[in-house]
Amino acid sequence: MPKHQIKETARIYALQNAILFDGIANAKSVIGKVIGVLQKKGFNPRDIIPIVNSVVNEVNKIPLEKQISELEKTAPELLKKEKKERDFSLPKLPNAEMGKVVTRFPPEPNGYLHIGHAKAAIIDYEYAKKYDGKFILRFDDTNPENAHLEFYESQKKDLKWLGIEWDKEYCTSNNLEKHYKLANQLIESRNAYICNCSPKIIKDGRFHGKECSCRNSTPEKNITLWNDLLSSSNKDMVLRLKGNMTSKNTAMRDPTLFRIIDKPHPLQGDKYWVWPTYDFAGAVEDSISGVTHPFRTKEYELRDECYFYILDLLKLRKPYLLEFARLSIDGMPVSKRKIKPLIEGGFVSGYDDIRLPTLRGLNKRGILPEAIKQFVLTQGISKVESTATFGLVESANRKILDPISKRYFFVINPVKLIVENAPKLKKSIRLHPVDDKIGMRTIKTDKTFYVSGEDIKILSIGDLFRLKDLYNVEIKEKNDVVLAKYKGDELIPDSAKIQWTSDNYIEMDVFIPKTLYKDGKYNPDSLEKAQGFAEEAVASIKNGEIVQFERFGFVKIENIKNHIVGFFAHK
Repeated sequence: MPKHQIKETARIYALQNAILFDGIANAKSVIGKVIGVLQKKGFNPRDIIPIVNSVVNEVNKIPLEKQISELEKTAPELLKKEKKERDFSLPKLPNAEMGKVVTRFPPEPNGYLHIGHAKAAIIDYEYAKKYDGKFILRFDDTNPENAHLEFYESQKKDLKWLGIEWDKEYCTSNNLEKHYKLANQLIESRNAYICNCSPKIIKDGRFHGKECSCRNSTPEKNITLWNDLLSSSNKDMVLRLKGNMTSKNTAMRDPTLFRIIDKPHPLQGDKYWVWPTYDFAGAVEDSISGVTHPFRTKEYELRDECYFYILDLLKLRKPYLLEFARLSIDGMPVSKRKIKPLIEGGFVSGYDDIRLPTLRGLNKRGILPEAIKQFVLTQGISKVESTATFGLVESANRKILDPISKRYFFVINPVKLIVENAPKLKKSIRLHPVDDKIGMRTIKTDKTFYVSGEDIKILSIGDLFRLKDLYNVEIKEKNDVVLAKYKGDELIPDSAKIQWTSDNYIEMDVFIPKTLYKDGKYNPDSLEKAQGFAEEAVASIKNGEIVQFERFGFVKIENIKNHIVGFFAHK
């Protein structure tokens, strides 16, 4: 009876393992599983191992279709991969009340969003949802030199692709009149002054903690100069906060609050030329818009003192400001400052290049929004600086794609194979090894096939291998064309399984992204192109669908100018 129980248990887990790995179970994996189940019931591993080895050999002789059919009858629950529910929730917010939390995402409309922006946007959005609060999209467009009209809409489109919706949308540039009035308050209360020193003198003064003569001007004179500044762009002046020039925190050494940028604004045109800096606009907008919990990256931590000081002077409500570590990914430029030169220098094809961490590049590559969200939430809101690997994004993406993506054959560097006495077949092959609902595709075969040159290279004359999901062949000759003969349908344990296409194939290229930066330098070999033949059914795949090319990886299919190409996501 004990041997019978071992055999039954081994059979179930051997079938499960075989189905997960194209019909061939791994004895070691099955042994570990069976021992884990039966050792608790008093079974000795020495009794288990030989029985499992025997059962695995038996199961590996059965065609995949029959393996699936048998497991459906004996243990259908094992046809699905075990899933452990992971907690992707964020920690509690300090001083947060249900229904009263307001967060915001404040991008500058000066480029396409990347995965670093996604981290900020997702955290802000998820906290608003968690507390049944409100989420604001605010375009911080107070630098007309960098703001461009196209990016307002493109950023909104990227956010919607991520699954992010907002309760309110506005632009900081629409509030400039309010900012001017608040600046006036600071001047009248002797907390801000007009400075006409050169940028070099201002920089040197801040470095050495030395006040300039402008600092002691009367409020009346400063108001006059401020009004002059607002009436004409021909003044070489700035408005500075009267902070503490001897503070150890250099951010408090009279930072600039307003400066002249005499460039047309994409929304405001030539209406304004006096623009607030981030120190002023960020603090004021968070307060007057009702934001309760603003997040920003840790690099701004030294500016927190200035943030709250401005709000105290203006007697404005103070939000609960929080910081998290900036997102860094090994080998990827997660900043617009690094991405822009790559595009301008022609090192990448554009903002949707599959080597870039832009949301458009990730989308083109086949990375799903839900995978980005899971990756971001696993990173959390820690302030500890660290560098993640892109493999974490790939892992999250793989778990989502694996149960739902269709399988097809793709042959790299194809070599012609002619099989003697090959039966003419009309073969129906599953689009997924486990889920019947995903469907089947039908392939007609004769004696001519194409297989990977890399696969053929490691085989010798006389070797047996299996054309996957079809039948066995034996190599007779290896030249430019490989000659082989048909060797039956029965599955042969431990024989190689090779992808193939019939002589009805489509030519296609798959672009494969590699590490963009190595040792801090641009890698000129960061994009590879795999050329090959795909099975005919690939021609009917809808544009933008992500499929799995077996033994190759997940690939996003695009039809570009009536030519099908693939973009490699990951293994």
